[in-house]
Amino acid sequence: MLKKTFLSLLMAVGLTLGCSLTSHAETVLERTARTGTLTVGMLTEAVPLSYVNDQGELVGYSVDLVNLIKKRVEEQLGRSIQVDFVVVTPQDWIPKVANGEIDLACNIGFTWDRDVFVDFSLPMARGGTKILSKSGSGLGTPDSLKGKRIGVLPQTIAEQVIKFVQPDATFVQISTLEEGFQAVSSGRIDALAADVIALEGYRQTVNQPDAFTTTPAQPYNREGIACMVPENNSKFLDIVNYTIVRLMQGYLEGEASSVAIVNRWFGSQGIINLDPQLIENYFTEVINSREQIRIKQ
Repeated sequence: MLKKTFLSLLMAVGLTLGCSLTSHAETVLERTARTGTLTVGMLTEAVPLSYVNDQGELVGYSVDLVNLIKKRVEEQLGRSIQVDFVVVTPQDWIPKVANGEIDLACNIGFTWDRDVFVDFSLPMARGGTKILSKSGSGLGTPDSLKGKRIGVLPQTIAEQVIKFVQPDATFVQISTLEEGFQAVSSGRIDALAADVIALEGYRQTVNQPDAFTTTPAQPYNREGIACMVPENNSKFLDIVNYTIVRLMQGYLEGEASSVAIVNRWFGSQGIINLDPQLIENYFTEVINSREQIRIKQ
């Protein structure tokens, strides 16, 4: 009797293993090939990465990158696809990627905790936490933030970082960056903590940029800004990584289309004016972590 029970158990385990080995969840590429749609989550106020402009259009560096990813996916699948942009927030983008509700989300700061639930691409930019305050406020050092009202978006890296560097600050939760910007302007809060790219993007687009400052000179922390995909989608992640490196390599080699994309957002005529040498150094650093792509001119 014991022997029969043991054999039955083995058969049950074998059937279970067999089913798990022969069946699998639909991958992003498989679903995109079937539906013709790639669903992408985007923030709508992360200037200049992704935001809604005065014409009501979703634009930004990440939007341009996603359009390049779309072209690469079409090449791999041998068919045309469309991109369905959906709005995400720092509170819901990881659950939506993890459960497959969206196929891709960009502008996300990498953390080891987040990497448990999703897979990250190569960094498309380098971010870090700073604060935005009125010019002349004297805020910036951890000690200067003690007792100050600091606006934070919940469940963001900036919230965690500021609570670590100065736990005695008064934390004010805000629902959007725009709300935080207005709160600083009106004096309802003393400073707004967020990623330096978003803060500087805002500062350089207001009517009086010199009325605000982003501090400290060196961010409280640093992290890569990347794209997220659902776990176990290595082929799709390869496409995303290749596209990032291809854009960076194109910029370094002077390819007109790649240079235009980067300069549109970070060049002398862009929203954030970065030293070209800083861009070149960073792109070279990312490319050297993989392989240089040979571009035919």
